[in-house]
Amino acid sequence: MSVKIEESWKELLKESFEKSYFLQIIEHLKAEKATNTIIYPPGSKIFYAFEKTPFTKVKLVILGQDPYHGPGQAHGLSFSVPAGIAIPRSLQNIFKELQSDIGLKIPVSGDLSPWAEQGVLLLNASLTVRANEPASHAQIGWLQFTDHVIRKLSEEKQHLVFLLWGKFAQDKQNLIDSSKHLILKAAHPSPFSADRGFFGCKHFSKANEYLMHQGFEPIDWSLGNS
Repeated sequence: MSVKIEESWKELLKESFEKSYFLQIIEHLKAEKATNTIIYPPGSKIFYAFEKTPFTKVKLVILGQDPYHGPGQAHGLSFSVPAGIAIPRSLQNIFKELQSDIGLKIPVSGDLSPWAEQGVLLLNASLTVRANEPASHAQIGWLQFTDHVIRKLSEEKQHLVFLLWGKFAQDKQNLIDSSKHLILKAAHPSPFSADRGFFGCKHFSKANEYLMHQGFEPIDWSLGNS
């Protein structure tokens, strides 16, 4: 099946697009759209994380669970919202930790595209969601697809950083070879859990220290809008 996805990812994942679980995803989305169900993000943004961060450029992965399910929020990057959209509380807490960790001013925009362009794969485990129904597409096949993405990253790349925030993300660590990649774990930045280990985790400075030690350019976390 032909899928509109960035070329380096298309080559890497081509076998996935013929799997029954991926065909199931397509049929499920078509069926929901046929009943005028609102699905986020828009179709052109479902694979936006892959478009913004080609496989050849991935240095770091931030794993989210689900796209935002409110109007205008989801645009295909985990934790990110388009410029002009109110910054969700989890992302506010990410920015607070950035300020505490490396001294950055709190950004005025929640668009994390500048991170993606530097090699930060902002990957949600489910790539779509029904409006106002969190986790509504968690069982339609996306988890099998994104688990395969994580395995491929672990197998084919060297010295990646994986930021696993919260139990859901941390349950994916068995897909990652910790002998060749850095896995950093902390509580989820949600307001319900951020003060139980996310604040103070210093993942942004630790990630850059590791990347520089491996000979890579560090991530400029500033977003250019602070």
